Amino acid sequence: MDEAARISALNRYQILDTVPEERFDRITKIVQIVLDVPITAISLVDEKRQWFKSKLGLDVTETSREVAFCAHAIQNTDPFVIENASTDTRFKNNPLVTGDPNIQSYLGIPLVSPDGFKVGTLCAIDTVPREFDAQSIELMKHLSQLVVHQLELRQRIDRDPLTGALTRSAFANDVKQAISIFLKQKIPSTLVVLDLENFKTLNDTFGNIIGDELLRCVSESVTETLRLSDSFGRIGGEEFAILMTGISAEQAAKKLDQVRDLIETGTFGRIEALRISPNFGIAQISNDTDAVHKWFRNADTELRITKRRRISISNS
Repeated sequence: MDEAARISALNRYQILDTVPEERFDRITKIVQIVLDVPITAISLVDEKRQWFKSKLGLDVTETSREVAFCAHAIQNTDPFVIENASTDTRFKNNPLVTGDPNIQSYLGIPLVSPDGFKVGTLCAIDTVPREFDAQSIELMKHLSQLVVHQLELRQRIDRDPLTGALTRSAFANDVKQAISIFLKQKIPSTLVVLDLENFKTLNDTFGNIIGDELLRCVSESVTETLRLSDSFGRIGGEEFAILMTGISAEQAAKKLDQVRDLIETGTFGRIEALRISPNFGIAQISNDTDAVHKWFRNADTELRITKRRRISISNS
């Protein structure tokens, strides 16, 4: 198994550490009711952990990959069945078996992306030994395909069709999650708002076709420089936003120098002489940043300061 490619396939969904969603919770509830199990989960497996996008009967949101049953389940495409974990040499000493949540039987169906990578599992868990009949396994197979369909649908709906950036609402969800992580773990993050100097004039002069291509090219330039852990969204006509997790405003500013160079030296459409320049507003999260709108307001304030400074320099 190409683990690097598998992790890349998982990261493309940009779903790790996101908030619960009804579309996934509905599936785990169906599993719990139909299979009559106390524990069900949609588990996604990254480099070091399994993280639960949806869960019933579990108090934790993740476990280490070393103890995860799902880490075994993604090793092949067949259903992974454990009827009695206490007598299974692979799991009888597992802390998830000997302690909470006291796993005794497990059925896991790999979640296989359209390009063939197993990104996680849909699993049904019981606290007593049991067999899972063919009908239950067949149902789980169908539901696992539904999970993947929802992952794909979520990715398409949350993307701006022109630029491929996250929509405003999807990006705001990522910002909300970054705030939650900071308040719990104090991991720094930086929010950047970005607009394009004189875009309206250029769009009016050269037309919407060139304007749209310019926006696509800007999006490609930004995406090219970002890390997999960063988020990029389109929040308005020519307005974008970047969320950089785990870095300070100073570190973000250095990364944005690369973004500026790519945008300012880019060739857009069929007009060689057409040039565009970005403005950035940079705001690092702080203890006072307890809401999405506050963080955006801080970044917008910095953007206005940047633009006034730019006008002042050009007039001097």
